[in-house]
Amino acid sequence: MADLQGTHVVAVDGDVVTKRFVDGKAGGAEREWRALSLLAEHAPGLTPEPIAFEPGVVVMSRLEGTPLRGLTLGPPHLEGLAEALARLHEAVPARILAGVPERPWQAAQLSAQVREWCARWRPRGSLADLAVREGARWLDGWRPGPAGARPAFGAGDGNLANFLWDGTRVRIVDFEDSGRSDRAFELAEAAEHVSAWVDGEVDVTAWVELDRDEAARVRECRRLQALTWLFLLSGEGPRNPPGTFGRQVERVLRALDD
Repeated sequence: MADLQGTHVVAVDGDVVTKRFVDGKAGGAEREWRALSLLAEHAPGLTPEPIAFEPGVVVMSRLEGTPLRGLTLGPPHLEGLAEALARLHEAVPARILAGVPERPWQAAQLSAQVREWCARWRPRGSLADLAVREGARWLDGWRPGPAGARPAFGAGDGNLANFLWDGTRVRIVDFEDSGRSDRAFELAEAAEHVSAWVDGEVDVTAWVELDRDEAARVRECRRLQALTWLFLLSGEGPRNPPGTFGRQVERVLRALDD
């Protein structure tokens, strides 16, 4: 059985999954293999087991479970999600994590991209235009610094579809954008991913203890992620319900007013 996911083709044969990258995305297969190898050693059972690698192709074990996206989530699911993320973020020892390449689209790179999108925005509605203007104004006064940046291994994708509930715990798949990151940025990405609110609010940050500096960084990174999704959703594609863009506009305005 094969499933085309845009950036890759996934084929399942019994307990073995083959993920073949088809879009030429630089480094995606290597990042996936590195993550699976590191986590198999330092967080066994959290992710698929690595089986084989060749350029553009990763072979791994198949995980049982139901994606959190689409489920009616209760405290056991949310607690499991928070525990899985905590284990992921803290798994790789500091001396090893220091040598892991930074994941794509970290805060500085993402904020530069969002500034560019703001500059190219064409008027399309009063509230959306206001969100872009206020977002650009906020970005002009914000630069991601080191305060609250607690080193972490990041999956690089907060989509709830990548978190599998097996009835007792949550496990994680999809590491093509993984790498060295910081916990606040990763939590913000998970909290602001469209999958975390379009079908019902899932705020994983409410299940995590943060000190003052890290909480402040989460808030700022959530603003950045909300702005990112404003542009990603501006086309009103078929993946999400009608009106999702309008709801995202409101989320941006609330985040900037917080």
